[in-house]
Amino acid sequence: MNLSLIIGWVLSFGLVIFGIIFKMENGSASVDAGAIMNFVEVQSLAITIGGTLGCLIASFPLSYLKGVGKRLGMAIKPKKYDPTKYISEIVDYAQVARTRGLLALEESANQCQDPFMKSSLMMIVDANDPEKVRGMLDDTIMFMCERHEQGRAFFEKGVSIFPAFGMLGTLIGLINMLASVDLTNPAALTVGMATALITTFYGSLFANVIFAPIGMALKNLHEDELLCMQIIEEGVLAIAGGSNPRYIQEKLEFMLPKSQHASDKK
Repeated sequence: MNLSLIIGWVLSFGLVIFGIIFKMENGSASVDAGAIMNFVEVQSLAITIGGTLGCLIASFPLSYLKGVGKRLGMAIKPKKYDPTKYISEIVDYAQVARTRGLLALEESANQCQDPFMKSSLMMIVDANDPEKVRGMLDDTIMFMCERHEQGRAFFEKGVSIFPAFGMLGTLIGLINMLASVDLTNPAALTVGMATALITTFYGSLFANVIFAPIGMALKNLHEDELLCMQIIEEGVLAIAGGSNPRYIQEKLEFMLPKSQHASDKK
């Protein structure tokens, strides 16, 4: 579970609601729960949420939209990528290759749970040219980056569309307000203005509190997977070059923060 995302949502919505209902008058604090109803406007919700979702649906094919729920689930409950675990496994593979030869890695590769690690090991077991192996692995990583970028495009586009429809709703509210203005009742003007501005509030809230964090969570997940894939690539190529396992470990740990260097803790 992505606890930082859940905590952030609870904190954001909680403090926004607190800011709405909390009042300080004449040095005394009070809570007006009814104030929350000032920010509930069905028409504004229809314009902001409905308009944004309609625009997003029109922007992507149905085959893409079918996977939005899955990507949302990935953001809330992301897969864990532990780079130190991958380095440890690569060092073990390097020790096998150094003592028993590259062909001995085939058995280990078949037992590997990570598809990218497995295919990378099989490439060097099959005695492919290291430069060709690097090119194939680079292409695999590049295509993965493109897929992930497309995957989070729905939420990143939503960040820009929500405020736009919030402003559109505000304009609609102002036009309706001015069209029915009653000069004999100035108080009605302020009520209409408040209603018009609610859509801007909705647009900013949904864009920055919901869609932006989801997009960032998917990007963080991508960065974690990318780092592990880069570790696998460099490690496997070092094994193919016959490098010492200790050297491979130190080389790969340079890709991590100093605090995660297992070799420094020994």
